[in-house]
Amino acid sequence: MGAIYKRELKAYFITPIGYIFCGMFLAVSGILFSYLNLLNPSSDSTTTVSEYFVYLVMVFAVLLPLLTMKLFSEDRRSRTEQILLTTPVSLTGMVMGKYLAAVTIYAVTFIVNSFNFVLLYIYCSPNLSVIMANILGIFLLGCAFLAIGLFLSALTENQLIAAVTSIGVTISTILVDFLADLVDVEWIRVVLKWFSFSSRYAPFANEVLDVTAIVYFISFAAVFLFLTVRVYEKRRWS
Repeated sequence: MGAIYKRELKAYFITPIGYIFCGMFLAVSGILFSYLNLLNPSSDSTTTVSEYFVYLVMVFAVLLPLLTMKLFSEDRRSRTEQILLTTPVSLTGMVMGKYLAAVTIYAVTFIVNSFNFVLLYIYCSPNLSVIMANILGIFLLGCAFLAIGLFLSALTENQLIAAVTSIGVTISTILVDFLADLVDVEWIRVVLKWFSFSSRYAPFANEVLDVTAIVYFISFAAVFLFLTVRVYEKRRWS
């Protein structure tokens, strides 16, 4: 697993994908942060911080597929997939190596971006618990997005298709909460809200450390990683 992890981590900076993701994320999040917090000094810092993270969820839904779109689809396109399948590495180790490489790039970029909050202590008095709760919630949500993207990348050899479908699915997990409000049938509405990432993230935005939501995001990511392993298990023996 370690060799695959290092290989994928290095690949992000051999190709432009790593630079594009880091640059676009830091630029967009920096603009959002400046507009909501620094350019509106009279606004309530707690409210604007929460709004910032809500917008950041949508940014991640669009940008995180950049990290996963090539992880498996590129191997299928370049016909190096068989080499991976015949290496003395378990399928779980292969999948986890690729997944952890994407999570590492995501986490490091997110940590660098979080230094923006130092500026809040210069210009206003932010609520640290609100910031930390939102950081935890959005990090877990992003890890779930990456697991979805990894699974979809394993289904196709076209990186564009992998990216577009990942964006579609991740945005759907956010917007399904709004769809649920339009449904009159109670049990359907309950099911839709159960799958809604917006509902699960809401407690973090409200400064609540929801253990149920933490378990949900971790379990959601684990399910898609398991499905990815099953895809390659079937492919190995086919």
